[in-house]
Amino acid sequence: QVQLVESGGGLVQAGGSLRLSCVASGRPLSTYGMGWFRQAPGQEREFVGFISRSGVSTSYADSAKGRFTISRDNAKNTVYLQMNSLKPEDTAVYYCAVNLCYMYCNRTYAAEYGNWGQGTQVTVSS
Repeated sequence: QVQLVESGGGLVQAGGSLRLSCVASGRPLSTYGMGWFRQAPGQEREFVGFISRSGVSTSYADSAKGRFTISRDNAKNTVYLQMNSLKPEDTAVYYCAVNLCYMYCNRTYAAEYGNWGQGTQVTVSS
């Protein structure tokens, strides 16, 4: 069983940057593709981005393209979300999760993921 802990959130002004970390314990993170999601108050959890097990392949929601970058260091059992040019609409709790899908995977559906972390709050002021 994998346990995930996110960190790195905080309060930042619009246009600023943050780097979120997701540290895993219990099993090697290299076994899994990983996703980042976010959830704003009163809204559903939404896909932010995905990174493959090796880190070679990534994909992003349209809202994140060109501003956010996902990377991973399997030796450190850690996945990162670098967020640049932040906007007030990026304010949310950010979660990492393990992709548990092995066939016909969409990768953007929250239902494909498990072992969610507790989340880290990101607040972007205007």
